[in-house]
Amino acid sequence: MVAMNIVYAASAYPFGKLSDRMSHKTLLACGLAVLIAADLVLAMHDHWVTVLAGVALWGIHMGMTQGLLATMVADTAPADLRGTAFGFFNLVSGFAMLLASVVAGLLWDRLGASFTFYAGAAFCGVALLGLLRKS
Repeated sequence: MVAMNIVYAASAYPFGKLSDRMSHKTLLACGLAVLIAADLVLAMHDHWVTVLAGVALWGIHMGMTQGLLATMVADTAPADLRGTAFGFFNLVSGFAMLLASVVAGLLWDRLGASFTFYAGAAFCGVALLGLLRKS
């Protein structure tokens, strides 16, 4: 967690600046691709170097997407409903994280760590395809 947060903190500002100059959809797609890569790296081996590489990729994904998602909420919501929009976004995100954590825990317990990360990559791939199909 410490390594992921260091990478996240170091990458958030540069990716925030980049999001001011490029399509949010494109940057979000790139962030999802990085998350898929992180999951695949974490699924492959449990050597500390591989785990550190996967964790670093996960931190880059966070730096690419977290501020971007907040910007997308702010840009999409009417000015008089921005507080409500952020509250609803965080409610839905929190519920999705809870559900994803339960599913990941069950997969990890029953099928192992590698399968859990492969499943995460697959779910993220579906999300990426949905993002790319929506024009």
